[in-house]
Amino acid sequence: MTGLILHHYPNSPFSEKVRIAFGIKQLAWKSVQIPVIMPKPDLMPLTGGYRKTPVLQVGADIYCDTQVIMLEVERRAPRPPLLPADKAGEARALAMWIDRNIFWSAVGVVMGALGDKLPEAFHKDRSEFSGRPFDVARLKASAPFARDQTYVQMVLAEEMLADGRPYLMGAAPNLADCALYNPVWFLKERLGAGKAVPPLDRLPRIVAWSERMKAFGNGTPTDMTAAEALDAAQAATPAAAQVDANDPSGLKAGQTAPTFPRNSPTSSLTQSGNASATLRDGIP
Repeated sequence: MTGLILHHYPNSPFSEKVRIAFGIKQLAWKSVQIPVIMPKPDLMPLTGGYRKTPVLQVGADIYCDTQVIMLEVERRAPRPPLLPADKAGEARALAMWIDRNIFWSAVGVVMGALGDKLPEAFHKDRSEFSGRPFDVARLKASAPFARDQTYVQMVLAEEMLADGRPYLMGAAPNLADCALYNPVWFLKERLGAGKAVPPLDRLPRIVAWSERMKAFGNGTPTDMTAAEALDAAQAATPAAAQVDANDPSGLKAGQTAPTFPRNSPTSSLTQSGNASATLRDGIP
């Protein structure tokens, strides 16, 4: 298998979603550390301007957003499966719901607690990216609501584990487990030094589940410089593009297509650059 290169930083929760998948599959991978905030001069040439973390690189092929990254990891390393044949649709749907809902509630908890402790450069970067002020007072005031929203959603996962199953959908972890581990890990690591913090202190099954997930580790990373990653991309040949024949967009293999983060209203098509239309699976 061609080497997996992950562009990430240690505190990135969506990076941990990918790293835990590497651990479940016991994969060796190259680790390229990228800045938390802009500028990211070594990443931009690979992504055409896409700035979010993480980014997966395989030779000259670049995969942005974990909805795509996880599918590519699964395609290249299908054992053990994160998308078992009899549960693939359910696992993807549950993972999407977690990413779009539970994660952002958990972010509200973390930022409400830490927002005033983060450097001004971080505030400025996230304000420019989101198109709205990084308002520390507002984040702190809304933290109780974010905590309650995190709880009322995570309690559904707590109930899934009530029958004694070790993972969300049965005896083995799948894509949904990786998705939920992301916000749970973020809460525990950023606020509790690895221990349960509110609202996790009211969710004992999830806390125990998270320890089972943590035991998988992150696979076997080897450090790689950004320059080495760029050299690897330049020396490789991109894989043939593929497009779902039933995709209503009308995209054709090899056609250029704009790409930009869905939750950044300030990102324009020209800022985000172009990418080959290689998607087999779209990002809603």
